[in-house]
Amino acid sequence: MTVTFSDIQAARERIHGQVDHTPTRHSRRLSELTGAEVWVKFDNLHFTGSFKERGALNRLLLLDADERKRGVVAASAGNHAQALAYHGGRLGVPVTIVMPEGTPFVKIDGTRRHGATVVIEGADFTGSTAEAHRLRDEEGFVFISAFDDKGIVAGQGVCAMEFLEDAPDLEDMLIPIGGGGLIAGCSIAAKATKPELNVHGVEAAMYPSFSARRRGETPRCGGATIAEGIAIKAVGDIPFALADPLVKEIFVCEEADFEKAVAFYATLEKTVAEGAGAGGLAALLAHPDRFRGRKVGLVLCGGNIDARMLAVVLNREMVRERRLIVYRILGDDRPGMLSAMAAVIGGLGGNIIDVVHNRLALDVPAKGAEFDIMVETRDSAHADEIGKALGDKGYELRMG
Repeated sequence: MTVTFSDIQAARERIHGQVDHTPTRHSRRLSELTGAEVWVKFDNLHFTGSFKERGALNRLLLLDADERKRGVVAASAGNHAQALAYHGGRLGVPVTIVMPEGTPFVKIDGTRRHGATVVIEGADFTGSTAEAHRLRDEEGFVFISAFDDKGIVAGQGVCAMEFLEDAPDLEDMLIPIGGGGLIAGCSIAAKATKPELNVHGVEAAMYPSFSARRRGETPRCGGATIAEGIAIKAVGDIPFALADPLVKEIFVCEEADFEKAVAFYATLEKTVAEGAGAGGLAALLAHPDRFRGRKVGLVLCGGNIDARMLAVVLNREMVRERRLIVYRILGDDRPGMLSAMAAVIGGLGGNIIDVVHNRLALDVPAKGAEFDIMVETRDSAHADEIGKALGDKGYELRMG
């Protein structure tokens, strides 16, 4: 099965006026940070918060009258689900979505809010797909894969058409890979528009299905990744066949890379990215030398991250930068001890966030106490300055 640039152009005409042409902006901050000339396509600004709308709507518009009446079923961790639910509701097509256990609440609630029936079944995407197939067979629904479908791939390719119209000088494009629908469609469109452009994929280290298949290996996938939107154990057959000849390089990123990218989008670009959506920036941050001096396009493909998880990621990044640090101090358990330590920290401009006393640890003297003092600092140098001042005052630091 094949998808051509003509199919993508037809998909664009088909969905025109019903899906946003999302903005592309040059990022001065990310360019300064990485040494590349960075453009970002903000697909997190779609109404349902991700790139999935183009493919979902295109596929729904290809249904015949009987299929529309029967309704559709899909397995999705959230973004395909919300896109199908929203556009299915607009078109009067009943939508049932099977989601894996552990799907972020924001994605479950968003899908239900758009009018779909949500079924929580399966420990992962594979289990949810099996349940969706069962419902297809028993209920007569039309199954719409999140990625392994020509109509989906053609719709997703519109993303690259828009991107290159708005940033025609791009030399590289970084695209997250889960099932492969986005990179398949975008690589076809990009290579047809600008053959010399390099398309690169980004996978989570816990789910390297595309890169493993490219090497002829069985992928070893599993684990709770922040990039759950691309946590797919097996890349789709159709997307892989289409994308493999066109994609230059696959970058496999660790969890810390995704976390840092989510945090940098929030703090530098003032925009919300989910883990999978930040994949392009994760790869750029992990491999800056590979792209230094080049014109790089990042598809920020989704922003549906749970608010609690976003808060956790931002705090963890502060810990990495030592702007949030715990000083563990062994001292006497006597009145005034804590206030004296606080005076040292406060005198240097540290902001005490939390204090925990530990009197029961067996390596602490019976008349002593261990103090865990969490402090907000300006930067790593400031954290060292406070630690040195505490040591100079005679306090025994066990961990900085």
